[in-house]
Amino acid sequence: MALRWLAWIGTTLAGLVLLSQPVGTQNQLAMSLAAMAAMIVLWLFLDGPRTRFVFLALGSLVVLRYILWRLTETLPSPGDPVSFGFGLLLLVGELYCVFILFVSLVINADPLRRPPPPAAPAAELPSVDVFVPSYNEDAAILAMTLAAARQMNYPPEKLTVWLLDDGGTDQKCADSDPEKARAAQARRVELQALCADLGVRYLTRPRNLHAKAGNLNNGLAHATGDLVAVLDADHVPFRSFLAETVGYFAQDPKLFLVQTPHAFLNPDPIERNLRTFARMPSENEMFYAVTQAGLDKWNGSFFCGSAALLRRTALDEAGGFSGITITEDCETAFELHARGWTSAYVDKPLIAGLQPETLTAFIGQRSRWCQGMFQILLLKNPAFQKGLKPIQKLAYLSSMTFWFFPVPRLIFMFAPLLHIFFDLKIFVASVDESIAYTATYIVINLMMQNYVYGKFRWPFVSELYEYVQGLYLSKAIVSVIWSPRKPTFNVTDKGVSLDHDHISSAALPFFVVYGLLLAGCAVAAWRYLFEPGVTNLMLVVGLWNLFNLLTAGAALGVCAERRQLERTPSLAVRRRALMTLGGRAVDVAVERVSAEACTVRLPAAMLAPGAGQRALPGALTVVPVEGAPPAGPLPVALESVERAGDEAVCRLVFGRLRPQDYTALAGLMYGDAEAMRRFQLRRRRHKDILTGTAQFVWWGFSEPVRALRVLLAGDARPVPDETAADARPVYDAPAAAALPEMPLSPNPVASVAAGAPAVRPASGAGPDGDGAGDWVRQMLDLENERLLDAQRRRRTSPI
Repeated sequence: MALRWLAWIGTTLAGLVLLSQPVGTQNQLAMSLAAMAAMIVLWLFLDGPRTRFVFLALGSLVVLRYILWRLTETLPSPGDPVSFGFGLLLLVGELYCVFILFVSLVINADPLRRPPPPAAPAAELPSVDVFVPSYNEDAAILAMTLAAARQMNYPPEKLTVWLLDDGGTDQKCADSDPEKARAAQARRVELQALCADLGVRYLTRPRNLHAKAGNLNNGLAHATGDLVAVLDADHVPFRSFLAETVGYFAQDPKLFLVQTPHAFLNPDPIERNLRTFARMPSENEMFYAVTQAGLDKWNGSFFCGSAALLRRTALDEAGGFSGITITEDCETAFELHARGWTSAYVDKPLIAGLQPETLTAFIGQRSRWCQGMFQILLLKNPAFQKGLKPIQKLAYLSSMTFWFFPVPRLIFMFAPLLHIFFDLKIFVASVDESIAYTATYIVINLMMQNYVYGKFRWPFVSELYEYVQGLYLSKAIVSVIWSPRKPTFNVTDKGVSLDHDHISSAALPFFVVYGLLLAGCAVAAWRYLFEPGVTNLMLVVGLWNLFNLLTAGAALGVCAERRQLERTPSLAVRRRALMTLGGRAVDVAVERVSAEACTVRLPAAMLAPGAGQRALPGALTVVPVEGAPPAGPLPVALESVERAGDEAVCRLVFGRLRPQDYTALAGLMYGDAEAMRRFQLRRRRHKDILTGTAQFVWWGFSEPVRALRVLLAGDARPVPDETAADARPVYDAPAAAALPEMPLSPNPVASVAAGAPAVRPASGAGPDGDGAGDWVRQMLDLENERLLDAQRRRRTSPI
């Protein structure tokens, strides 16, 4: 071991000596191009675990050469204090980015992929309390989460689900505003009834102290389980959540946390407004698929507030969930890591949640995250925290200092304007030096990021997300630095309906910045073409400003909010079911399902005559996944039929749902976690630098035009159809009689609904026969083969 460390130290010193040797501009360009060519060869022909480190080492040498050059040769003279001050500010922003780059490479160079834990006999499994903290969520959202939590694959006698309601506290029920008090009282009564129907324990408290952390600690005071699972109110667990996570606690007695990724059914505002949700990995997937797995190798993966299991004895030792900051999740993990406890990360999507729909809600959520991480940094600096290993300190520092990104992002956005408008020389370099050092550094940086994160983040998308957040998060950073204890916990609004295109209320700063950058491009072009004495440096700065303009243009597209195509998010599933409709019972393949409707595919000949021309009431009974108990029938009504040759695709709406209907619906939608995994894999296609750049440039030019069109159109809301019934799911047991009950016999597939004629294909429609049941199974198998074949053919490329 000592020899290995000596070898590493010797190699590092030799590399630093080599880097410090002066070379000419042409030689620097040749070295950078040679490194780039070697990296491409390694990527395309020799990619593997060992060459991965060689690839990153070559790129790092070019980055270090660039930083050395920037430090020693590009700063303005101190004799010009204005230029020197702004030049130093730009350099600090670049040094921050290089620090984050190298820390991320250290953390993520070799992410840990944990094997599944061994299965334990039911008698040896620990008891689990599931906490679902709630504040202002709709009862329909809570009903789905609670019903799915009750159906998780775990011994029922060892599983207790709790609804921790902070929206119906004594404090809220006695509010001085009579209207608010009545709303809180009605909410408490409604949710108590819902919990009683679903077999869930309802718990509230006298006062809303310490926000979410206080709510969770109130749950700890009443629960007695060995493990605590935490689920946000809109994070619905798949049936296998506990089966995939509990076993790790038996392997390590010091394990306090098993965290799983947050996967989402709906797009965030950037994905929806740029129409990338179905084809581009979500922003969070890079964090959960790469960064958390990288942190896990160093015992640094942390609690993310939901989709996690925690050991009760560890929480008791730390005094419960930490609540000094507004990010109680990371703070709790930080405290327990410092006490010597360990954590584990399981990279499997085992919950499906909701993201903020609007740009204002998205920015509000990120502001809370940003402020909370800065609170931990300022109040409990990891660098000075006893009990943490050096690599753990580095891991937490990287996670916290990452949220400083708005400052350098805004520096890079406005820096070229100082030269264009005021002729300040904040970056002293010739065009040749800019190409040899800066241009090659940018390309090498893109290659390294695309190599490590290419399947999870398209080129320049990080810059877009950072800019969209940066205009508002910079204010949040200043406020928390000024008063670290002042920020308070704000619940993120979700489930908002967007029924028309409109410009976001947060859009004004984005339009102002875009106009400023557009003017900068015009002035730079005019000065370069017509002003005497202007050098080629103006061309370089103008191109820099043009890139910023493209980023700001894409952001205008984010501000032009598109209407939602789905009132409730849906998930593509592959489930078999029995549909009873219009006097016929037919085996169908369920293709997509949401909280309000589903689509099923079946042979067109099996439809009742006239189906699609009128709304037919019926029922849908799903074949349960292996080991799951049969669920009751879902009341449905046929809304539409599309015919494609010999097949028909029917849209079935659920209408108003009773508690038992949520149990059946949760079994249909969340019975198989592979549905979410398949959705994520379909989006994880490597986007190379050239096509990623082309996509980004297209957004930069096209999205401002769309934003202007939406702005000029005004707030033109669609005229509501007074005759159309709202199909949004509602927890309203008395209203459930709107659709007739059609109870099925105990065997949901081989039997027919009571009172309905047994109409089946002539060859037999049983699930194991040769008719519609086989047709459904064959269709699902073919789709599975198609997906696997597409994954086998997928090839990555660096450029």
